[in-house]
Amino acid sequence: MEFNFNSIGRVICDQNYRYEAPRQGVFADNSGYIQLLPKSNFEQALEDLQGFDRIWVLYLFHLNSSWKPKVSPPVTGDKKKIGLFATRSPHRPNPIGLSCVELLKIEGLRIYIRNFDMLNKTPVIDIKPYIPMSDSFPASATGWLPEFIAENTWKVETALEIEDKLKWVQNKTGLDILNFCSIQLSENPFDTSKKRVSPLSGDRYSIGYRTWTIFFTADKQNRIIYLRDIKSNYSECDLVPGSEDQYGDKDIHRAFNIL
Repeated sequence: MEFNFNSIGRVICDQNYRYEAPRQGVFADNSGYIQLLPKSNFEQALEDLQGFDRIWVLYLFHLNSSWKPKVSPPVTGDKKKIGLFATRSPHRPNPIGLSCVELLKIEGLRIYIRNFDMLNKTPVIDIKPYIPMSDSFPASATGWLPEFIAENTWKVETALEIEDKLKWVQNKTGLDILNFCSIQLSENPFDTSKKRVSPLSGDRYSIGYRTWTIFFTADKQNRIIYLRDIKSNYSECDLVPGSEDQYGDKDIHRAFNIL
């Protein structure tokens, strides 16, 4: 059987790239809104939704076009292939996603949400209220997950010496480097095959994010990553006035280097 769906709106947020998407909304620290389409009577459909703390959002993985029956979720670290339907992998036969997000407020056709795992311009196909008495089963078995969660999950923290720099970069560029590092380093942080991670000396490492490099240390006993510093990926020659500026951000890097 074949079905055709029309989107009812789209997500508007600061996250544009796959590597910025949290593994699950519960691990996110972001905000944005769903903009519903006009002239569809959605104003009436939204009546009575205000007052729920959370909503289910059904959406499309619009950047994906293929799937595999067995996948390696980030938490397994390529140690085991898992059947697709036993995972939350975004690469699916029908690219439909489901996310339980926090509902902040509704203004007209704009639904403000927080802590979600969707990207900017994600097409939304349906919205439903989250009802704890029927949607929550905390004692449920979790299959293969416990075997890998304790082994591969890390906590990501920010050292005091980098906090101001991260805020400066976010204010000037819109890049949420803390969110990026939390996503990339919370599971298998030393996987150089899938991340731009480089070992340095001792417990020091670096990870690349677009035109920036972030340095971190690892407390392997307590499984904690500490973000320590950030620097520009551009060399002094790259930042000579008049040099080619492919990404349009060299003025920001020049200002950053004199902080």
